[in-house]
Amino acid sequence: MNHPIFPVLSGKQASVEAGIAGEERVAELFRKHLFSFEHQIFHDLSPSSNDRFQMDTYFMTPSYGLVLETKNIGGSLEFRENPPQLIRTRENGQKDGFESPVVQLERNRELLSAWLRSHNIFIPIYGAVVLAYPKQIVLVPPTKAKILFPSSIPAFINSIPQQAKKLDHDCFEWLSAELLNSHQRYIPKPICETYHIPFGDIRPGVICKVCDRIGMVKHCRTWYCPYCMAKDHLAGERTLLEWFLLFNRRITNRECREFLQIDNIHTATRILKNSTMNIEGTFKNRSYIMDLSKVRY
Repeated sequence: MNHPIFPVLSGKQASVEAGIAGEERVAELFRKHLFSFEHQIFHDLSPSSNDRFQMDTYFMTPSYGLVLETKNIGGSLEFRENPPQLIRTRENGQKDGFESPVVQLERNRELLSAWLRSHNIFIPIYGAVVLAYPKQIVLVPPTKAKILFPSSIPAFINSIPQQAKKLDHDCFEWLSAELLNSHQRYIPKPICETYHIPFGDIRPGVICKVCDRIGMVKHCRTWYCPYCMAKDHLAGERTLLEWFLLFNRRITNRECREFLQIDNIHTATRILKNSTMNIEGTFKNRSYIMDLSKVRY
């Protein structure tokens, strides 16, 4: 807890959790509201593309698409345009700067339009920035984007001009399936790589899910905790996943032994071979590579 990077990671975690809460608020709105026309709703959609992009919410009809960029940032907000930036003023007067959600929104609209064109689909794409809670006060609104609160989303959708259908039912269903099939799970870079944390700063060992202590011991086909005596045959697999999220997409037998705190090279080999990983190299140069896109959390 005393590591200098800990406040940064705590702040990042709080930001991510706030974002998830905001997106869930929008998702809840769509679960409760019924629309009388054909439509599809996608959350956290990231279609495969040369330029990676991710949309918080994509609302699609046979006539048009609507991209929603959700923000859950408390305080008083100013949308500035030169340079594009979102400034938040806290109650204590402290100011924080963020990337402009308007820029994110326009980028997503452009990339989605390009993705659709590559599939021979030509429909207009609208967009709006959604502020998750009315307590978010907008002092200076953007001039190039609509700002909504979740409760005003249905009215905004109903205000979009009803155009003639550009996609028939079969094409619309095909496109909906194609978007889902094209979705790529977002996998961030390893934390230690992003924040330049040395390997030695991370405490190794297997964490017990029951008592949250580090130090589970490998025994036969399972792991047991010497503190609370809990057993967990998946503890080693979860800890290996933490390695790939923390350090690298590949691991060697030696690194596996160091991280899981086991002594036997053959035990480490069995653990690695039982995992769904690709093997590269032979003997001393062998490493095991994890494709996180295929891992179910």
